[in-house]
Amino acid sequence: MSIVDLFSRKTVFSFEVFPPRRNAPIETIYETLYELQDLRPDFISVTYGAGGGENKQSTISIAEHIKNICHVPSVVHFPCIGLTKEDILDKIEEFKSAGIQNILALRGDIPEGMENRGDFRYASDLVAFLKENGDFRISAACYPEGHIENPDKVADIRNLKTKVDAGAEYLISQLFFDNEYFYDFLEKCDLAGISVPIEAGIMPVINRRQVLRMAGLCGVKIPKKFQRILEKYEDNSVAMRDAGIAYAVDQIVDLLTHGVDGVHLYTMNNSYIAREIYKATHSLFDTGEKGEKEGTSASA
Repeated sequence: MSIVDLFSRKTVFSFEVFPPRRNAPIETIYETLYELQDLRPDFISVTYGAGGGENKQSTISIAEHIKNICHVPSVVHFPCIGLTKEDILDKIEEFKSAGIQNILALRGDIPEGMENRGDFRYASDLVAFLKENGDFRISAACYPEGHIENPDKVADIRNLKTKVDAGAEYLISQLFFDNEYFYDFLEKCDLAGISVPIEAGIMPVINRRQVLRMAGLCGVKIPKKFQRILEKYEDNSVAMRDAGIAYAVDQIVDLLTHGVDGVHLYTMNNSYIAREIYKATHSLFDTGEKGEKEGTSASA
């Protein structure tokens, strides 16, 4: 069964991991994967390299390990920034040789001071090219609070519709800390005719510097409720960790009561945090056959 078919049967629960940092052996991620495997995710996505992308080749190896050893469907993140059509065709052959079927098609971040000199200006261009040149199941990213480079939220939704029309079968959202932004985003998607499943991206924050950095990079707003948590527990790492887990659990419970299509947990390669969130929420996920979704959903 394909990943997109799962959304019609259950509320999807998935994880994101990233390759080991510079000079770290790839085996360091395997123990984390075995621990995540026990939590029975519907799939695990792997970011395209870490530490500047120098380890990007390990992305494919990790995805193979997830699929063949952990027996969990894997999704490869694939940014097209700076790549030519020839580069993409070469990578497609690598994916095929590795048995990679699921791709999260991304534009990728443009490094400061660099122009995108490749053949692909937008992620929608990559989605269309992959559909034309391979038999892949393709997903794409979406931004509940709008892409940081695009102040026009109407244009942001229009661009998202272009990605879906190009062949993206489901969407995974950028992290957010206020569910109301996500619900408003789903309504806008519905009005725009975007009917593919949309997973909510949730990141449990375990330290103040982390959340401020992520908020700055992604243009994500920090609610006052969360600000108070950061201020109260920033000097107590264990309390901050537990408060971050509790906040993420609260978000997920609220999302599930609103009939969300799925939850994609940004694990930061921390299996302990993933396990605690799983323990608190797994009984709330729909696991059997589903009819038409109820509540707020872009596929309603």
